[in-house]
Amino acid sequence: MEDVDRLFRRESGRAVASLVRILGDLDLAEEAVQEAFMVALERWPEGGTPDNPGAWITRVARNRAIDRLRRERTLAEKRDVVAGLQAIGAPPDEAEDAESIPDDRLALMFTCCHPALAPEARVALTLRSLAGLTPVEIGRAFLVSESAMARRLSRAKAKIRDARIPYEVPDPDRRRERLPSVLATLYLIFNEGYSATSSDSLMRRELCAEAIRLARILREVMPRESEGDGLLALMLLHHSRRATRVDAAGAMVLLADQERSRWDRAAIEEGLDLVREALAAPPGPYAVQAAIAAEHARAPTAGATDWPRIRRLYDWLAWLDPSPVVMLNRAVAIAMAEGAERGLAAVEEVEGLDSYLHFHSARADLLERVGRGHEAARAYERALELATNAVERSFLTGRCERLRTTKPRGVPRQRAT
Repeated sequence: MEDVDRLFRRESGRAVASLVRILGDLDLAEEAVQEAFMVALERWPEGGTPDNPGAWITRVARNRAIDRLRRERTLAEKRDVVAGLQAIGAPPDEAEDAESIPDDRLALMFTCCHPALAPEARVALTLRSLAGLTPVEIGRAFLVSESAMARRLSRAKAKIRDARIPYEVPDPDRRRERLPSVLATLYLIFNEGYSATSSDSLMRRELCAEAIRLARILREVMPRESEGDGLLALMLLHHSRRATRVDAAGAMVLLADQERSRWDRAAIEEGLDLVREALAAPPGPYAVQAAIAAEHARAPTAGATDWPRIRRLYDWLAWLDPSPVVMLNRAVAIAMAEGAERGLAAVEEVEGLDSYLHFHSARADLLERVGRGHEAARAYERALELATNAVERSFLTGRCERLRTTKPRGVPRQRAT
């Protein structure tokens, strides 16, 4: 049932966070919420979707957790917990004052980002618990297998349980030490929404909106943090293009071909203001990425994009964060600023991305532009092997077919969408 699947993405994190605050057991909270969604799959097709489905899911999950506690724990152990669960009402209203930190999801996020956990475990656990992503989807984000990710998640939950890490929003000093992993978590949630791993649609807009919403709350709680400003700006500037990233038939539209008059100007203006604030302090990687996105947002046409400046910004970003993905994006900027041959040479120097489909699609695009069509076809085929999103697969299939009928051109296409 498609409605329940969408609801799970939107509401599971809220329900899990509400339960785990009382239970202190993440596994039990997740299992109760999953059981509630199974009940929804059974009942809603005949009885209809409730007026407040999120509250319905939370209530059923609460009752399932209470039933299990009554079976498995002694009276003394369960009395206070059951009382706390029974007090859980409907999910909090989205319009509540962010400064009061009303959302249990923020507390769960800081818990999942506790310094006792390994950095990669913090991000993975939050994506699982708050965004409802599967181990397959999270593993793809980390370029690891499903089984490896499942083990990572299991170890992280055990660490929280055994170390008795509380589910709470920490005091201001401890918030700052956890900020980098919280920001990384928000960005991965946004990225999964912006380019969905396994879906018939290119985007999961509710995940993008959730990441932006939590970033706003985080910014209220921790003002004057340049990386918090930079990340929120980056997400807003990317999300401003959401209406133009696919055409009327649902096919992917590259950045160069998007109808810029339909971009969300309010989101762009807010993003540009945040970029200026973020760059006023010593900037980090998110602020520099936001500055790159701002160059695209400012350009009235694709041809007016200041690619030399974007290339310089990528040089700066590569100094701050010389990761393979950053180096790949820098290589594409070199291609746009200095020509396909130089860009391709830079792409060929990037290592460690054989399981990253955008490496192969970017390389294929540049190979095609320099007239190496057979190599381009093989690179597109490799990208197609790695693609799990239906829209991306359709796009890549079209590129493979085009090589059979169209001669290569001499200017690389922009890969961003």
